[in-house]
Amino acid sequence: MKLVIEHLSKQYRRDFWGLRDFDLELGPGVIGLLGPNGAGKSTLMRMLATITQPTEGTIKWNGADIVRSPNTLRTVLGYLPQDFGVYPNLTGLEFLEYMAAIKGMDAKSARRRIDELLTVVNLVNAARRPLGGYSGGMKQRVGIAQALLNDPQLLIVDEPTVGLDPEERIRFRNLLSDLSGERIIILSTHIVSDVEATATEIVIVNKGCKLQHAAPEKLLQVLESKVWQWLVPSEELALLKQKYIISGTIRRNDGIQVRVVNDEPPTSEAQSVSPTLEDVYLSLVSHNGVTH
Repeated sequence: MKLVIEHLSKQYRRDFWGLRDFDLELGPGVIGLLGPNGAGKSTLMRMLATITQPTEGTIKWNGADIVRSPNTLRTVLGYLPQDFGVYPNLTGLEFLEYMAAIKGMDAKSARRRIDELLTVVNLVNAARRPLGGYSGGMKQRVGIAQALLNDPQLLIVDEPTVGLDPEERIRFRNLLSDLSGERIIILSTHIVSDVEATATEIVIVNKGCKLQHAAPEKLLQVLESKVWQWLVPSEELALLKQKYIISGTIRRNDGIQVRVVNDEPPTSEAQSVSPTLEDVYLSLVSHNGVTH
């Protein structure tokens, strides 16, 4: 099972590229696609979901070119877009039956699969309630269930935790981790904690370009002995922000504890601390001077 992206680009205007010369090779696992809003994540997701055509480049699923033959991927694809809408008057069960019919599933196999998925996403007791009364987290779980109806080998979820409370976010991440097994799951987000606990690989993007692709532990090694922490007076913070990449601040009674990414200790008072993925992400995005 392999997804290979080569020289993928999407041009929206003569002077604006949503994605530019993007290369990526993925196998089974949870892949965190991490980048700020407007980085090109949704553009990539829509091309992978065969909704949008690329301007240049290829996407291959197990060797087959899905740009030329999109149905090759559509039969094994599950997709939960960022703006996932539901019909508020339908029950969860009715909605999933409707989506199964759209996907061409026969009624008997669809009902069997829906019963399985309601258990997987923990919605058995809410299945006969109207979707209009569901919480944000419950609606997202219905969204995952509809994406899993055809037991996809490639599952794409775009910004799935936006609007969820912390408990729902954790439950959703655990669900994706449980589903990873023998499939490729691409989780697109701008929230580092969404990928920190579940991703087997992380792809960091900004301004339509890939900045880094590695396992989380490899990304952390990049900043080993390059993250520093110390206490500064409140009035010095603005100047520090002009000189360094500030990856974190904590206000205390005696000043502000700052966290800085830098090759050398910024001051004799700075102590070396272990890097986090937040440090790596902010460092890469801050240093990204690519323009299109």
